[in-house]
Amino acid sequence: MKVEQTAIPGLLLFTPTPHRDARGFFSRTFDTEVARSAGLDPGRFVQDSISRSARGVVRGLHLRVGRGESKLVRCSSGRIFDVVVDLRPGSPAYGSWLSFELSGELQNSIYVPAGCAHGFQALTEPADTSYRIDREHDPSEDLTIAYDDPLLAIPWPLPVTLQSEADRTAPPLAEVGDRLTLVFAGVR
Repeated sequence: MKVEQTAIPGLLLFTPTPHRDARGFFSRTFDTEVARSAGLDPGRFVQDSISRSARGVVRGLHLRVGRGESKLVRCSSGRIFDVVVDLRPGSPAYGSWLSFELSGELQNSIYVPAGCAHGFQALTEPADTSYRIDREHDPSEDLTIAYDDPLLAIPWPLPVTLQSEADRTAPPLAEVGDRLTLVFAGVR
């Protein structure tokens, strides 16, 4: 498994080497020693979750207030356009975003550090996205930023077909204000 640093500090891209034959493929999707060598503590992950999305669905941009939340994200089946926005004050990449295509074919994944917003759009029908998260979910700490914020100008590849009510009505980054500063209370 190859690990790459990105232009956003702490945001890592993991690319495994699937073993293919006539049956299909076999791929290691997580390895504690690889995680450790990349500076991650594999024991910090406390929850695994999965979402299934129809083509065109956008989920996000989500982040957590309080101590933040780090997560390892992988598209286990199908393909997604995945976006990470660095919202950590003092980060040299503050306000910038990166996108990745994650796919079930490649089984690649990204590590999203605390203080970064995350979202994705399903490019296939369906797309299954797996998350390995370092904190138990607390809905009172959820913060959502508009996926179509003109300040971010993220070029989502497909027309948006469906969103949750919270995602559809999320404010732009400029209107999040004081709530955004709570994201960094205790974020390392």
